[in-house]
Amino acid sequence: MDGEVLEKAYKERLEEKIISYLAESENLDLPTAMDIYYNSKLADRIAAGEYGIQYLDYKVLVQILAETELQTLLHK
Repeated sequence: MDGEVLEKAYKERLEEKIISYLAESENLDLPTAMDIYYNSKLADRIAAGEYGIQYLDYKVLVQILAETELQTLLHK
């Protein structure tokens, strides 16, 4: 496998973990957690690989999302 394929697979698995943990930690259903994640700036940063953010632990990433964007995204 080449590096791009591995990176894509890694990001996809990371997104799965983020969405699942977001749903669990914030008591949300999976469709709501998916909507929140995919409409977040965090998702954009992970997709772009900004500052290597995709290499942080998924629990840390959910904490960042909860502290910076969650309330805004819940009220859209």
